[in-house]
Amino acid sequence: MNSDDKIAYRAITVRTVEGATLTGKINLSGVYDRVSDLFTRDDKPFIVLVDVKARDGGAKTIIINKVHIVWVEPHDESGREII
Repeated sequence: MNSDDKIAYRAITVRTVEGATLTGKINLSGVYDRVSDLFTRDDKPFIVLVDVKARDGGAKTIIINKVHIVWVEPHDESGREII
């Protein structure tokens, strides 16, 4: 990432095929306007989810293969789920 790249985090919740539900943020980095674009227009096999709540109360980064994702729920700018 160079200094001209913008970081544009969007809060999401992800459900994996194993049944885990993870809430964190993804970087759309100005390339995409919507979370769905990351899954339908990007052929990279992985997404990076940051600020995922860890069991110890901290935050961690998780790299997830898209084939292991059942659904993704975007949140609005305040972090609330979009209904």
